[in-house]
Parts: sequence; C-alpha cells; structure tokens
Amino acid sequence: MHSGLLLIGFVLLYLGAEWLVKGSGEIAYRVGISPLVVGLTVVAFGTSAPELMVSLKANLGANPEPDIALGNIIGSNICNIMLILGVGALVRPIVVHAQIIKREVPILLVATLVFFGMLWDGTVNRVEGGVLFAGIIFYVVASVRMAKKEPQPSQYDEAEAEQIEIVKRSGPGRVVLDLGLILIGLAGLVLGAHLLVGSGVFLAEDFGVPSAIIGLTLVAFGTSLPELATAVVAARRNQGDIITGGAIGSCIFNILCVIGIASLVLPLNADNVNRVDLWVMLGATVLIIPLLATRMKISRGEGLLLLLGYVAYTVYLVVWRGVGA
Repeated sequence: MHSGLLLIGFVLLYLGAEWLVKGSGEIAYRVGISPLVVGLTVVAFGTSAPELMVSLKANLGANPEPDIALGNIIGSNICNIMLILGVGALVRPIVVHAQIIKREVPILLVATLVFFGMLWDGTVNRVEGGVLFAGIIFYVVASVRMAKKEPQPSQYDEAEAEQIEIVKRSGPGRVVLDLGLILIGLAGLVLGAHLLVGSGVFLAEDFGVPSAIIGLTLVAFGTSLPELATAVVAARRNQGDIITGGAIGSCIFNILCVIGIASLVLPLNADNVNRVDLWVMLGATVLIIPLLATRMKISRGEGLLLLLGYVAYTVYLVVWRGVGA
C-alpha cells in the first residue's frame, strides 16, 4: 500500500508542478510582473509549502521529531541548490538573470549564515524564529515593490512572444482558469509531497534508519520534489527564470519562513543534526556564486558537477552515517 502511495505522490507532484508553472507564468505576463519575480515569490512559497507542513508536523506531533524538522530544511536547501539546479541545467542550460546574482544570492547567503549561527548552539528559539519570520515579510514586500519598477524584457523567442499575445488578448475567464491552475497545482504539490514523505518515512523506519538521516535524505528529497518537478517542466518550457527563481527563492523561504514559523510555534532543538550538514549547506550556497556569475549561465557541465556533488553527499549520509550507524 505504501509503495502505491509513493507512486501516487510522484504523479501528483509532477501534475501540480505543470499546472503551477503554467498558471503563474501566464499571470506574470498579464499583470506585467516578470516570471523571475513570480518564481521568487509565488512558485517559491508554493513549493516550500510541503517543507512547512512536514516541519510543523514533525515538531508538533505526539512524539516530536525536531531532527526531522531541521534536517528537512537543511537537506532541502542542499537539494534545491545541487540537485534542482543540476538537473535543470542538464535538461537545458539555464540562463541566469542578473537580479539573481545581485540580490537573491546575497540574501540567501546572509540568511544561511544567520541560520548557521543560530543553530550552532543546537537550538533555534522563539526570538530567533521571530527574526527569521520578519525577514521573509520584508523580502516579499520588497520583491513585489521592485517588480513593479523593473523594466520588462524586450526580447522573447517567437513561440513565447506568441503565447504572451494570446494571454494578453484573452478575457477574464482565462484569469480565473490560471488562478484555478495555481490553486490546484499547489494542492497537488502539497498532497503529493504528503503522500510521498509519509509513505517513505514509514518504509525507511522499517529499515531502522535514524530520524536525522531520514530528515536529511528521504524527507528533504520528498519535500524538494515539487521544486524538482517544477524545474524539469520549466526547463522544457525554456523558463530559466522560474528554475533559478524557484530554487533560490525556495531556499530563502525555507530558512526565513519555514524555520521562522516552526520555531515560533515551538523552539527547535537539533540534538542529532551533524555540523557537517550545516557546512555542506553553507558550502553549496557559496559554490553557486561563481557558477551563476560565470557567463550568466549554468552550463550542462556545471549542472553535472552540482548533481554529482549531491549524489556524493547522499552516499555519505546513507553509507557512512546511516547504515554505518
């Protein structure tokens, strides 16, 4: 039964990502907001919803599992940077928007360093959670305000230009349809992640895998599948802004919003989260800076490098710290 639920979860994640990308992309064209900003806000928040649900559930259940809650976020950010961007670049080289390098990556780096410092003593308390949550409110408000001031792209390929004209000429019924696609897509992502993670954790526990490892691997990968599915769909649609915006924006949301809310509700204690994982998360964040800045593009070779790094880290977790434990 749990194997079947895993399969259903994968299907819901893919369909949810397809609908989310389509609906949010069309609304972006209609209201004059760039797909990059939509990726950094709507898509990033939507695909971070599974992380929020899992972290709250893990920390507030009858038997709290703060290791899963924290491991979920640390592992998800590693997954977003190394797996999501890696796979997206392998499908199609990702052209990087200048705003990502100038603003979003520095914000992510600062947020990661702050989270790194907060967790160094093994606890994220309510005051620290409040600081993080205040950060996400400021970030979203600033992103929307700047989006209205930025110049719109002047060059599109022929197919994209034709799609923009179709969207702009369509009536209010198309807006309702796009909003419906976004809502259904988000629901599919959340439900799919819930089924996949719940069934996956049940199966993993049968093998005696430690909760921290489950959080860093299975739960992190499961809750990052919306971002992965979104990245694959966006790459096929040649929407690189949604890939980078979604991945980087989701990392920002994971730290500021998910950790902020979870620790406001109940302080997070990292009894079994290894500092190696914190260093890997920070290292991955620092690594993408030169990759993104090089030719304003993530090539297939760089995508392969990121993907191999993620595979190596996962093998280390499973073989050295999981089975070895």
